Amino acid sequence: MKYLLQRIAFYLFTAWAAITLNFFIPRLVPGDPVQALIAKFQGQLSTQATQSLYVLFGLDKDKSVWQEYLDYWGQLFHGDLGLSFTFFPTPVSEIISDSLPWTLLLVGITTIISFFLGTGLGVLAGWRRGSWTDGLLPVTTFLSSVPYFWLGIIAIYLLTGPDSFFPSSGGFDNGLVPAFDQYFIPSAIRHSVLPALTILISSVSGWILSMRNMMVTVSSEDYITVAHAKGLSDRRVAMSYAARNALLPNVSGFALSLGFIVGGTLLVEIVFSYPGIGFQLFQALGAQDYPLMQGVFLIITISVLVANLIADVAYLLLDPRTRKEG
Repeated sequence: MKYLLQRIAFYLFTAWAAITLNFFIPRLVPGDPVQALIAKFQGQLSTQATQSLYVLFGLDKDKSVWQEYLDYWGQLFHGDLGLSFTFFPTPVSEIISDSLPWTLLLVGITTIISFFLGTGLGVLAGWRRGSWTDGLLPVTTFLSSVPYFWLGIIAIYLLTGPDSFFPSSGGFDNGLVPAFDQYFIPSAIRHSVLPALTILISSVSGWILSMRNMMVTVSSEDYITVAHAKGLSDRRVAMSYAARNALLPNVSGFALSLGFIVGGTLLVEIVFSYPGIGFQLFQALGAQDYPLMQGVFLIITISVLVANLIADVAYLLLDPRTRKEG
């Protein structure tokens, strides 16, 4: 319990530091977002309206940075992430709530599939060393080093076109309204196939390599030899003894990868113009949209910290050696 409380205190401090940086970093970006917004109206706003925009967006020049910082914390406690400059006057929370499900479904499903598929193939490759599965290692080593977005660019070049089944951008066909019906769902699935495949191909290779290496290491342990000496079946030794212990690093790695679901595929969403969190962040950076940048960074930060805490707890439960006695 003491260890768990220490970890929670550490992550609370880390969250405070991350939110503080989240406040200051966008303000260091050169440019004036309010002036950029005014330029869209081609000078049709009066001086009073301009000053009102600065106050509305929390950039009142009469306020000190410290007062803006305190106001920012007050807004967070009330669940107010401000108004977006890019999609003015839409609240940031509404934009994130619309784009977050796209990222969670795309990256979440592919992360889970790649973990179970890669772990299973890694167990097979590590337990049956010297078989045909070892021939896959050079391919998996190469694919694990290839960035998601590079595979995405190649997929767009090779598999998309005027007569192709796979669209090159977007999350659904033009003219459709997001809804759970027979028109929107097939369209959304078709648009997500290529982004999902690029993530799956690149990520599954890493799980195969890590699990295969752990299986090789565990297979040389004394308790594996003892299990064979007892006359246990090869399958039972592989699954109940070797794979069970080799799985520990992959489980913690899987928990950490869940934290990067929100922001880990930013470039993939940009390449495919997929309407997720990463694409919204890209648009916010181009428009110096402080509130939207801060909102996206906040969601990414919290998800990573929660995933790290889950990884610590999972490892504590799975490996008794990490537990501290009173």
